[in-house]
Amino acid sequence: MSLNGRQTLTRYLIEERRRFPQASGELNGLILDISLAFKSLARIVSRGPLTDVEMPEAGAVNVQGEVQKPLDVLSNEIFVRMNEWSGHLGGMASEEMDEPCQIPPSYPRGKYLLVFDPLDGSSNIDVNVAVGSIFSILRAPPEVVKTGRDVVEADFLQPGAAQVAAGYAIYGPTTQFVLTVGNGVAVFTLDHDLGEFVLTRQNVQVPEDTQEFAINSSNSRFWEPPVKRYVDECLAGRTGPRGKDFNMRWIASMVAEAHRILMRGGVFMYPRDTKDPARSGRLRLLYEANPLGFVMEQAGGRASTGRQPVLGVKPSELHQRIGLVFGSKNEVERIERYHHEPVAMSVAPAPLFATRSLFRD
Repeated sequence: MSLNGRQTLTRYLIEERRRFPQASGELNGLILDISLAFKSLARIVSRGPLTDVEMPEAGAVNVQGEVQKPLDVLSNEIFVRMNEWSGHLGGMASEEMDEPCQIPPSYPRGKYLLVFDPLDGSSNIDVNVAVGSIFSILRAPPEVVKTGRDVVEADFLQPGAAQVAAGYAIYGPTTQFVLTVGNGVAVFTLDHDLGEFVLTRQNVQVPEDTQEFAINSSNSRFWEPPVKRYVDECLAGRTGPRGKDFNMRWIASMVAEAHRILMRGGVFMYPRDTKDPARSGRLRLLYEANPLGFVMEQAGGRASTGRQPVLGVKPSELHQRIGLVFGSKNEVERIERYHHEPVAMSVAPAPLFATRSLFRD
């Protein structure tokens, strides 16, 4: 279907599939199932306290150590129910579930794995800030496809470079679905009159340079020296070493941060810090860093841990956390370079070797 020269999501996926005559169409079907979950959540989120949907009981603490809200539980249930029945999946994993989710025996099993954060930023709903859903699609191991066995944690521990498709929905003034199937990034906007996602931007490119950065400055006392150096240089403005003024943005809603950067450039930083030495970062590798990193890389941006490309990291556990920097390519590369350069004495002096003198001026 084409509407006033615009394509629907269905037509876009069909035309993408035609580039691969051997494709079975299962991936298209899976993405359309995901889009149904987005539509359902868009309606619930848009109504806020007016929603007429019965909310499930909540209050439990998930594997992330976070108290689940009713909408967290409901959104997870919607994702599972919308995607378990069609025969496209061998299994699922969610930020809200401790263990992988099995496909019920009554449904056929397929060749893909779905990893998702059903409602990212749900704590912001009470103040009417945009929230979203994030997903990643991986290939199931051959033995899962051949034997139909239950999935295990190890099946999902694939580097981000192995993703088949990824994207997110953002529930804001409009509901938009951002998608990559490894051939650039497309943006679809939900037409509520038609009940269809319609293509509104294609081949999105993140500007290579920017004068905007996003970071939670309340953690500045825990930052590593390279991050502190970068932020200090940005704050120094036109008279500083960067020779230009920067603006700082911080929404504290991951999808909203990513969408702003995708649309107009910028750099987002939630780096590894010393606040909790037991963790190598705050964001979830499988549910947030990998899918958003894939989107950014496909749009000409860059995604990194600060030390290496995030898509090259081999996960070690289902709910692994990691430091994340993404956005405009030149800025992310600068941050990486700072991590690999020796620490300047002025940034982190070593008391034993600090500059001393027996002479006075």
